[in-house]
Amino acid sequence: MDLTQLLGTFMQANYVNGVGQATNSSSADVANILGAALPSMLQGAQAQSANSDTAAGFLQAISDHSSSDISDLGAFGGGADLADGDKIIGHLFGKQKNEVITQVANNANVSPKVAASVMAAAAPLLLSMLGKEANVQAAASNSAASTDMVSGLMSGLLGSGDMTAILGSLVGGQSQAKKPGAADLLGSLLKMLK
Repeated sequence: MDLTQLLGTFMQANYVNGVGQATNSSSADVANILGAALPSMLQGAQAQSANSDTAAGFLQAISDHSSSDISDLGAFGGGADLADGDKIIGHLFGKQKNEVITQVANNANVSPKVAASVMAAAAPLLLSMLGKEANVQAAASNSAASTDMVSGLMSGLLGSGDMTAILGSLVGGQSQAKKPGAADLLGSLLKMLK
């Protein structure tokens, strides 16, 4: 799995429509929120995997979510566990949670409440995909998934391309004005997470 595949999964129409149903949001708003939020969510996941205080807990979280059936993305998005997702968002961003949600909402031109709901819906899919990929890598090396493996997985994903550019190409209907906003958001989050 590379970054394009991961981001592309979130932008599939059936998943976007399912999340829209789960959160009472329009598909256009969901796509805009995901475009603004996914870079920061991935950076939060990378920070969790690289921090010795949180790496073991993050490994356990993605392991727990790796068994989720995501073969029908529309159903998975429509049945998203928002309470679980909200907890995941809290772990990914810690004290910056509300600040990140507000920035995503501003970039997507929606209310923070709507942004928070869509991010909560997306979080379990992110952990499930990361967990499944960690299992694939563990099987390939004939070993159990480890914190070092997950940290390497995150570094490999985020080193494989420009998230903002990839999201821009995947969300063709987005205005050019929103793309710099997403880039600015990513830049500010990178500074916060250092």
